[in-house]
Amino acid sequence: MDPDARTRARLEQHWKASERGDIDAEHAIYAADAILDYPQSGERFRGLSRIKTQRGGHPAERHFTILRILGGGELWVSECVITYDGVPTYSVSIMEFTDGLVTHETQYFADPFQAPSGRAALAEPMPGRDPDG
Repeated sequence: MDPDARTRARLEQHWKASERGDIDAEHAIYAADAILDYPQSGERFRGLSRIKTQRGGHPAERHFTILRILGGGELWVSECVITYDGVPTYSVSIMEFTDGLVTHETQYFADPFQAPSGRAALAEPMPGRDPDG
């Protein structure tokens, strides 16, 4: 298996483990000294143990729907919908790999919103997306 196919498979395993709540399998993709950044809140979590702890203590019921995974080499992007207690949030995860492990991840989160009516004549619904957010 080529390295990119192996990384894609590991990312798919990561997101499936996230969905089923398997915290150990979810975090098997990270290096011990990995960094996780949440730019919108200004938080940085340094080290696998802190990353696992902050995710493991999340009070909401979470579900993950992967929309697409793109990348190659040391840089991979996952676009997904994370549903917290039934409320969807769009997320982009940018992962940097070194020696097959994530050393830096940046996650961006955005809530859905209603499209302005003035753009209706210009836009079409994205496949598989709810136009009402």
